[in-house]
Amino acid sequence: MSQQAEEATAKGRRFPGARSPAKGGRDTAGPDRSVRWTGLLVTFLLGALAAVPPMSMDMYLPALPEVTHSLGASASTVQLTLTACLIGMAVGQLVVGPMSDRWGRRRPLLAGLMVYVVAAAMCAVAPNVESLIAFRVLQGLAGSAGVVIARAVVRDLYDGLAMARFFSTLLLISSVAPIIAPVIGGQVLHFTNWRGIFVVLTGIGIALTVLVWRRLPETLPPERRQRGGVRGAMWIMRGLFIDRVFIGYLMTNGFAYGALFSYIAASPFVIQDIYGASPQTFSLLFGLNSLGLLVTGQINGKVLVGRVRLDKVLGYGLALLAAGGLALVLVTQGVFGDPGTVQIAACLFVMISSLGLILPNTNALALMRTPHAAGSASALVGTSCFVMGAIASSLVGIAGKETAVPMAVVQLGSALAAMVCFLGVCRPWRNRPMEMPKR
Repeated sequence: MSQQAEEATAKGRRFPGARSPAKGGRDTAGPDRSVRWTGLLVTFLLGALAAVPPMSMDMYLPALPEVTHSLGASASTVQLTLTACLIGMAVGQLVVGPMSDRWGRRRPLLAGLMVYVVAAAMCAVAPNVESLIAFRVLQGLAGSAGVVIARAVVRDLYDGLAMARFFSTLLLISSVAPIIAPVIGGQVLHFTNWRGIFVVLTGIGIALTVLVWRRLPETLPPERRQRGGVRGAMWIMRGLFIDRVFIGYLMTNGFAYGALFSYIAASPFVIQDIYGASPQTFSLLFGLNSLGLLVTGQINGKVLVGRVRLDKVLGYGLALLAAGGLALVLVTQGVFGDPGTVQIAACLFVMISSLGLILPNTNALALMRTPHAAGSASALVGTSCFVMGAIASSLVGIAGKETAVPMAVVQLGSALAAMVCFLGVCRPWRNRPMEMPKR
């Protein structure tokens, strides 16, 4: 999106490619009047739905070593339970996104949440690691409905810089999840075993299902829904795939998530098994990194958006991510002496904090180009996150749990790939509004 388009949107004017006013002259760029009365509750509910993936992943992290011993599996096999959930979330979004463009947001969301509840309960009683992996795939498939439809609802309600600010607000709410999830997981392990964590996730799923049923209104009216069934959905996907700039932001976002999920998958073993920290200490360090992500996300939304061009902020964030990744590689290689927990934690803090400048802006810049197919675009953006996350979390387990070098190398590689996609594919200095192919 051009700087002129951003400035026009910030001032309430139209930019090419945005939604046009509805019949009768009512502008649909901002929140619809029918949902304003629920504004605060809907904001927190969307944040909670966006937090379903980090809650499903991070609450489980302190228990990974215990699962390894409990089920008699290797560390790399147990890490596949994370990969399985990520794969499920990636595939599920490709299904749920187009469904929400066709049938509205509420029905696919409610169906996904109900299946999520069942899957989490099945994980709690899994008899072996193979069945746990299978149930985690199902949990990921169902949990994808929350995150993909939350982004689509934001696109239904907001345009331009307002959308970027709202994504930062969602980041504030959903960032609470990775802060408290491992802490909750660590405390649950004080009273029960790893199965109790999935019981807690089952309860969270039930609560969200009830709240969505009672409080989340439909944000996609019938006249704005897609027609044409599978063929129509494929045509929309084709339009998205041929847009170079959209794909560039999608890939940038995906590689940034690769850095994030390699950290999520490897850090429990690195911090606890290699450096001897307790599950509670790991939970606190994980929460501190999430707090850094939360703070930079709010700096992005409250201070930078509207004052600094979104692409420029994104570039700064990517540079910071790469710098942190390079420092982590050097530390794990012993360039600065024998690495310790403090050095590793400092590098990880820089990297995870930089994502607060990256993730809201890649989401906003990608979805600004797709007012006609928010669900499908959100699905592709989300799928890129979880595909890269699944690949990255698998790569860090190849060398076992005796060294932190694989985590550092995968994170640096992901950061550099994200920067290449941003500069080489997005080419922000040349962006133009998206045009869909004619049928």
